[in-house]
Amino acid sequence: MRPRWRSGHDMQQLADEELMALVARSEASAFEIVYDRHCDAAFSLAYRMCGRRALAEDIVQEAFISLWRSAGSYERARGSVRNWVLRIVHNRGVDALRRSIVRDGPLDLDDGAAERMPSPDRTDEEVERREQASVLRCALQELPVEQRKVIELAYFSGFTHVEIAEMLEMPIGTVKGRMRLGLAKLRASVGDTERVVIES
Repeated sequence: MRPRWRSGHDMQQLADEELMALVARSEASAFEIVYDRHCDAAFSLAYRMCGRRALAEDIVQEAFISLWRSAGSYERARGSVRNWVLRIVHNRGVDALRRSIVRDGPLDLDDGAAERMPSPDRTDEEVERREQASVLRCALQELPVEQRKVIELAYFSGFTHVEIAEMLEMPIGTVKGRMRLGLAKLRASVGDTERVVIES
């Protein structure tokens, strides 16, 4: 017999994993709590990836719709709910970036981000960096999927090697190895551009 929740306050006391079990049973209140707990981190990741507030909001919306529809596939043993949410956001973000690059060309920062630049005399530098990033994204498409994935997680999302290893469920040595191979191929195709973009 399913429990009768008196209010959202009752659910607030539950752990993320318990809430996901309820979301899998289409409990909208549980979904709202999961969203409230993780939407800021989800938006932060999406915004770091694309640099556009409106696009970041769309990515987060798509990610949480996917979470609602696929909540039953969440497995506690494979990691925390937050990491699972961020993986979904990352996947949606990469898809959105690819669509945007194909349709519109290199991404520009939105007006709010432009206003937060350190000073006007750095505008030319920022434009150059975005152009370099565009070249890098195109070169990434030529890499094997397993190498591209770890570089995207580091470059677009800002995850550490340890975090990437946890997310992809592989040894950290494998992550570092794929990163080295992928970066070596990028250097061969675009010179030192990726070093400027990724390591700065």
